[in-house]
Amino acid sequence: MILTVIGIGLIGGSIAKELKQKKFCNKVIGVDSNINHQKIALNNKIVDEIYSLKQAVQMSDIILISIPVDNTSKVLKEVLDLVDKQIVFDVGSIKEKVIQHVNAHQKRKNFVATHPIAGTEFSGPEAAHIGLFKGKINIICNKEESSKEAVEKISELYHILGMENIYMNAQDHDIHSAYVSHISHISSFCLALSVMDKEKDEKNILNMAGSGFESTVRLAKSNKEMWTPIFTENKSNILAVLNDYIEKLNSFKSAIKEDDYEKLNDLILQANGIKKILN
Repeated sequence: MILTVIGIGLIGGSIAKELKQKKFCNKVIGVDSNINHQKIALNNKIVDEIYSLKQAVQMSDIILISIPVDNTSKVLKEVLDLVDKQIVFDVGSIKEKVIQHVNAHQKRKNFVATHPIAGTEFSGPEAAHIGLFKGKINIICNKEESSKEAVEKISELYHILGMENIYMNAQDHDIHSAYVSHISHISSFCLALSVMDKEKDEKNILNMAGSGFESTVRLAKSNKEMWTPIFTENKSNILAVLNDYIEKLNSFKSAIKEDDYEKLNDLILQANGIKKILN
């Protein structure tokens, strides 16, 4: 089994390392426009060789696309134009636009749209590590549009990584992603910006930072090359979520301004309901 990874970052690199260790594939080919990423991936034995996109696709059994979401559709079409029986899958957090872009492609059934719910605030091949996916969820979207063989093989791949597969349509996936992932990053970025604007002396931030602050702003360390495209590609869903989020912020603002203890208690009590979901 030969695996090609297009985009050797945290996710692509971690998948490659673990699948090699667990003997799912005996060779990994890397494709990456970043020369430094190529060198790191080779030096850290994440990939065995580096080839051009065309060469890599022709040599491979499975092709993973793990690049920023604004470029995924274009590269996916290029890959599908080259494949014969190879299986192709992507790992982006936005699915509907990608799927729509290749819906009419004659090799559409070779493609499986996936989103492994795993990651850290770090990026690049140097951040890749084994164990990133253990116990996490992978989402496969619109599986009926992919061949049975392709879905089974990619499902097996994720099981080997230690993940549970669930199935969802792409539109629902993108809405849910906006609520549980994309808004979390925006909140973290905004809090980090607000604190840094107010606290010019960074020592004060460090001295007073407790676990709550650290966990909330952890995502603010995330990579702009990944997240700027996500915010623009999932624009309509994110704007809808932001409107709702801003409304909730204004409710807190109004209650605090008016010393409305009852309203504050009610808002906090409602928010406590998240324990039933995350328990």
